[in-house]
Amino acid sequence: MVAPVLRPTPTDSPGPPKRLADFASLSEALDYAAKSLAGFNFYSARGGLETVLTFRELREQAVSTALRLSAAGIKPGERLTLLAATAPEFLVLFFACQYAGHIPVPMPLPTAFGRREAYIDQIKGQIVSSGARMALGPQEFLPLVREAAEGASLALIGTLADVGALPEGKATLNPGGSQDLSYIQYSSGSTRFPMGVMVTHASLMANCHAMNKHGVGNGPGDRGMSWLPFFHDMGLVGFMIGALTSQTSMDYLSTEDFARRPLTWLKIISDNGGTVSYAPSFGYELCARRVATMTENSLSLDLSKWRVAGIGGEMIKPHVMQAFAEAFKPYGFSEKAFCASYGLAECVLGVSVARFSTGMTVDYVDKAALEDHRAEPIADTGTKAGRAVVSCGRVLPEHRVEIRGDAGLVLGPRRVGRVYVAGPSVMRGYFNNPEATAEALQDGWLDTGDLGYWLNDELVIVGRAKDMMIVNGRNVWPQDIEWTVEHIAGLKSGDGAAILLTDADGVERPTILVQCRPADPAERAKLVAEVSARVQEAVGIACAVILVPARSLPKTTSGKLARGRAKAMFMAGEIAALATAVPAA
Repeated sequence: MVAPVLRPTPTDSPGPPKRLADFASLSEALDYAAKSLAGFNFYSARGGLETVLTFRELREQAVSTALRLSAAGIKPGERLTLLAATAPEFLVLFFACQYAGHIPVPMPLPTAFGRREAYIDQIKGQIVSSGARMALGPQEFLPLVREAAEGASLALIGTLADVGALPEGKATLNPGGSQDLSYIQYSSGSTRFPMGVMVTHASLMANCHAMNKHGVGNGPGDRGMSWLPFFHDMGLVGFMIGALTSQTSMDYLSTEDFARRPLTWLKIISDNGGTVSYAPSFGYELCARRVATMTENSLSLDLSKWRVAGIGGEMIKPHVMQAFAEAFKPYGFSEKAFCASYGLAECVLGVSVARFSTGMTVDYVDKAALEDHRAEPIADTGTKAGRAVVSCGRVLPEHRVEIRGDAGLVLGPRRVGRVYVAGPSVMRGYFNNPEATAEALQDGWLDTGDLGYWLNDELVIVGRAKDMMIVNGRNVWPQDIEWTVEHIAGLKSGDGAAILLTDADGVERPTILVQCRPADPAERAKLVAEVSARVQEAVGIACAVILVPARSLPKTTSGKLARGRAKAMFMAGEIAALATAVPAA
């Protein structure tokens, strides 16, 4: 017998009218989505369709799994840590928790970490701090989970199949209400241990509604595509929960497969007529670099339907986006599809989104004025005096943003200060951490820790407050140093980490850790000299240059450079400096 041909779920399907997250809870949203033919589609690294999970099938499997979890003695409100693989099993477990009233805690995969020990420490902290009753995930990762969970009283460390072997018993469903927790999202945290953001059904629906309706304008004919991990807020909310709560079919490629074959992302968008997909700047950069080595028009791609090419998750690099637009213009891509946004897990996902179908709004500001927390416009003359930043658009309806100075006073246009957010999407707090909650939430306002300014009615983000480097009384942005370094031949995005190191005299010295690939000491010495000269020219400071091994600089679970962790690892000797002296003749 010939097996039936596997086909992806349709973009537009018969069924009830499209609703944009106007539900009381996530289980109610799945009940409604299950009436359509839409669903989730999982692809291989080469772009072959491997698994199709309709919303109806997801609901059936989630309900059955929920009954088994409840029969096993897991009570409503108790937490289950779930390894968030890009696979149907994670979705079934996540939604089973919604129907049983359990609180899922998505955890990263070990592929997001460079060192085994760092991964074990990370998930051990999440298991312990969340007070998890179970830890579930793919079989191949369970040995690491067992090591991390040593000493914890877990009822089960296993797979979805292990849960499926449990009896349903006489358990009943107990889905949460609008004010109950839907899940706990651990922030990626580049400078501190991640903390568990408590997300209620009400705040989740408020953000999904705003992002679908006002952020991307989700409507008939829309289809999503994502390679972003489910343990990060954009992957989890933007391209899983947001899709389900709007009955939108989604196509998935695992993050690991994207890293190996980035152009598969674009192939799937082309094959299925994808209209909405997001990525950090480095995702677009990988594709542009890959196609640059190929013959023009050698790809069979049609990107003309891609109307929202979202950018988020890290500081937006205009030159990277422009390079991508130029590279894929022959394949129907329009630079007007670029849609910059700003958000954070503490606000579920989105805070502001640019007007779609208008492209990027780039603001050129004077670097010297920026050091004084003023975003003074400067002509784009191509000189080193300016810095290009991208507007992240207008604040979502029903949400408010204030830019505040050091004294807490609200600042006017083009004055740089801390970004505060209020509105229905703001988190309830950090799980079991009242001190951190009190520090972040003040009279209903969330202190994001980010720095930004107003460009007319649009929000511009320029960096993290805690990352600011003070050098001889000057405010120096580490991103300016890092972006200068990555433009050097042989280096790329993420190869440099700008930090302050204290010398023997107790003086803080600006330092750049640079990932180095050449083994020849002479080549290394040339690289040190070039980096030092480029930073001096572009930023105007003398910066110590320390070469470190390739792939040694840590990243957060969302793929961003973990500056604080890089500094701590270097000081602890976990990242070793490479020899750079040229041997005597």
